[in-house]
Amino acid sequence: RLDGGRPYRRSDNQSGLCNQCTCYGLAADEIMADRAKCVLTITTDRMSNGPHIYYPDRSGPGGTGRKEDWVSDSFASDPYANCDMTQTAENCAAKWQVSTEEQHDMVLRRYEQYLDATKKINGSSFQDEYMQLPFQVPDKCFRKTIATLDCDEGIQVTTKEGLDKLRPGKENGTVTFGAQTHPADGSSGMAFCNAENAKALSKDAGITIQLIGVGQARTELADMPAAPITAAANALKAANIDISEVNTVKSHSPFAVNDIIFCRETEFDINNMNNFGCSLIWAHPQGPTGMRAAIELIEELKLRGGGLGLFHGCAAGDTAMAPVVKVD
Repeated sequence: RLDGGRPYRRSDNQSGLCNQCTCYGLAADEIMADRAKCVLTITTDRMSNGPHIYYPDRSGPGGTGRKEDWVSDSFASDPYANCDMTQTAENCAAKWQVSTEEQHDMVLRRYEQYLDATKKINGSSFQDEYMQLPFQVPDKCFRKTIATLDCDEGIQVTTKEGLDKLRPGKENGTVTFGAQTHPADGSSGMAFCNAENAKALSKDAGITIQLIGVGQARTELADMPAAPITAAANALKAANIDISEVNTVKSHSPFAVNDIIFCRETEFDINNMNNFGCSLIWAHPQGPTGMRAAIELIEELKLRGGGLGLFHGCAAGDTAMAPVVKVD
């Protein structure tokens, strides 16, 4: 284990986000143990076509079977917390006294940051540094192109006027549809290498990128958005650094509440984390969510000329994960 902590017990319903952290740990372990010199890690999820399972049941009324819808059922109920995901955000909003207005203000800031990633400067944008576009979408037989992706799809234009019209989804609640993410399809990948192979494969051998710590955590029951606070602390401890030394923070923010309470507890500047966007804006295709955020974290550190970066994200079962990277 990179974080040097106690054995971590995962819940069966844990989402792909913590599995992405496991990808980091396993890939790094392969390299550190000299079992491999280069490991390709790929995360992918097609939320638009999730499994719909039917179980025949002859003892059911008229022989009617039972069904399970993996995507929608997971959003509707966390089997560990016995509530839907939005309720965990409401629980944390109540504990930290986070208002709808504060959440909407943060959403507007995150949307501005996302737009910064798409601005063309000298013919190139921040996203062009790592996102391969245009992407030709093949048919199911891979014989012809049926569509072309030129940018992220499903991005909602966000304005203060539009957010002000929204009402919380739960009675006496604070979280609106505008203050939470949405499911999406996505894929992302990283290559983990030893130093020699990294230099050989890199577009710029003068840049060194290191994974220096990984942390995981579980918080109180049905307080999912609070879990990254402890996971981040564990990752920073593993890397032997303090939050004050971190130059850039990226997060999986399924709810605006996540970033607000994290910054309250760590005193990190909420307006200067998640520069160039986050999952609150470009959505949540499970595992690829964290991988994309980590890639953007590295790209931002490159723009800064190097430094330390932290990514953190929560997952089902009131769990969270966090890796720390160093760019020279």
